[in-house]
Amino acid sequence: MRAIVVLPALALFLAGEKWSGEFSVRREIHPTTFQQTPANRRLFPPEDLAILESPDRDEWQQPERIMDALQIADGSRVADIGAGGGWFTVRLARRVGPNGRVYGQDVQREMVDSIRRRAADQGLTNVQTVLGGISDPKLPAGLDAVIIVDTYPAISDPVRVLGFVRAALKPAGLVGIVDFTKDGAGGPGPALSERLDPDKVRRDAEAAGLTFRAHHTFLRYQYLLVFGK
Repeated sequence: MRAIVVLPALALFLAGEKWSGEFSVRREIHPTTFQQTPANRRLFPPEDLAILESPDRDEWQQPERIMDALQIADGSRVADIGAGGGWFTVRLARRVGPNGRVYGQDVQREMVDSIRRRAADQGLTNVQTVLGGISDPKLPAGLDAVIIVDTYPAISDPVRVLGFVRAALKPAGLVGIVDFTKDGAGGPGPALSERLDPDKVRRDAEAAGLTFRAHHTFLRYQYLLVFGK
């Protein structure tokens, strides 16, 4: 049986992808368990959420440093797009505090329900769930930051989605896109052939009217691109 990497919070998978690396579990997911979407993508089965969050994710994804780079602070209003089970959502909620608000967004109702339960279990009253569409994330206006973690390659029409993201930002708002590098062999994430070059992400963002701000390389296996209006 082939090992599949425990990929954090990624709700959208491309059809038939195999995952490899040292952070893995011994479990195979049959392709027929994936749900077809109108955009010919496949959504990760909500019943298998447990395998998406490795116990060492905090160490290699460094959520606190990512939030620092996006200037997320007490009182911020933030959206987590493609939030899956809400691993990053609840960390954002603790960062922004009771005076802030976090919108945990996903395109599957089961994922949204999972985020809601997770926030309730942790006593977080500043999390609001959003059931988004495939091309319209349905974000509220006036956001200080939007974060897209380990989800970007599965977005069918990224320029359109990023256009909606831009419209939801405050004038000084920031967008952070976190995904796996193409030279990160040996760690978590999809096969190298399935990863996106950050230059491609940057072109999409600029086509959506966003302005490139920074390319951070402090993550071991990933890049963080930051954009603004």
